[in-house]
Amino acid sequence: MAILQLTIIPIGTSTPSLGDYIVRIQQRLTAMGASFSLNDMGTLLEGEAIDLLRIVSALYETPFEDGAMRVITQISIDDRRDKTIHIGDKIQSVTNKLSPSIHSSTP
Repeated sequence: MAILQLTIIPIGTSTPSLGDYIVRIQQRLTAMGASFSLNDMGTLLEGEAIDLLRIVSALYETPFEDGAMRVITQISIDDRRDKTIHIGDKIQSVTNKLSPSIHSSTP
């Protein structure tokens, strides 16, 4: 199971706002049945790495189809083979490790 961080940045557009482009990408992800979570700097997807790369390939064209003349795409993949991982697992792990220190640091 893998988690993929995807950031697609259309440039060469008529406006500095990218919201409409992001909405179209999110709509495509929903239509594809992908497991994903939008965050402030991109989108997290989870699944088998090969499937995630196919999804990225399809999404990559979306801003061009919507009129962007240039697109920067950033991808990071965490492919863990020793156990199944899901979106949010890393945050939960850190939160669990912080909890005892937060409670023990009372004045």
